[in-house]
Amino acid sequence: MTDTHFDGGPQAYEETHVHQVYEQIAHHFSSTRYKPWPIVQRFLQELPTGSVGLDVGCGNGKYLTVNPNIFILASDRSESLVRIASQHQPQSSLIADTLSLPHPSSSFDFAISVAVVHHLSSHTRRVQAMAAILDTLRPTVKSDRRPSPGGRALIYVWALEQKTSRRGWDDGDEQDVMVPWVMQMKQDDPINEHAKTFHRYYHLYRQGELENDVAEAGGSIVESGYEKDNWWAIAAR
Repeated sequence: MTDTHFDGGPQAYEETHVHQVYEQIAHHFSSTRYKPWPIVQRFLQELPTGSVGLDVGCGNGKYLTVNPNIFILASDRSESLVRIASQHQPQSSLIADTLSLPHPSSSFDFAISVAVVHHLSSHTRRVQAMAAILDTLRPTVKSDRRPSPGGRALIYVWALEQKTSRRGWDDGDEQDVMVPWVMQMKQDDPINEHAKTFHRYYHLYRQGELENDVAEAGGSIVESGYEKDNWWAIAAR
């Protein structure tokens, strides 16, 4: 797959059309994100007690409280969202870029990255992000004495195949799109009493593309599927 080219390069493009947008809409965005998605909830609740892992691109941290018997170190590129996520004690939250995670390799039992990778604007950067996440996982150990299944990562991305949703995208449509976020301004401010629309970049994944990217990143698919306009995959190193 060839990379899509944007003026100013992918980093500058994402800074304008992803990072700056989420920084501005953080509190409104957080107010709409409170219910865990079923597959993510199941993944976290099935982890053994005492498991330690990552939430890469944690947003407001809504998954940090799903299983009180595990510990999650959460990170996000948005300072405002990390500040909100930090309220979920005793879990920890920090500011970090998905492509430059400040974690040791081969150290974690699990990782989740929900609706994050699709905001990276080139194929190369999306695969690099998956490789960075997989690198944090404990590798599978094949041994007769002490075999270990290794860590697992759950990755979610928006699907191109959404013909039954209000967006109506489907196979054959453009995969690199701008998605509006409409935010009502303060009603007690007569100057700004109106709705403001922000546009966020998304790469819409077609069927099979997520599994291919995981393989290119050096991972192996444990399980994968489709849920409510999203493709998801559980991967191991």
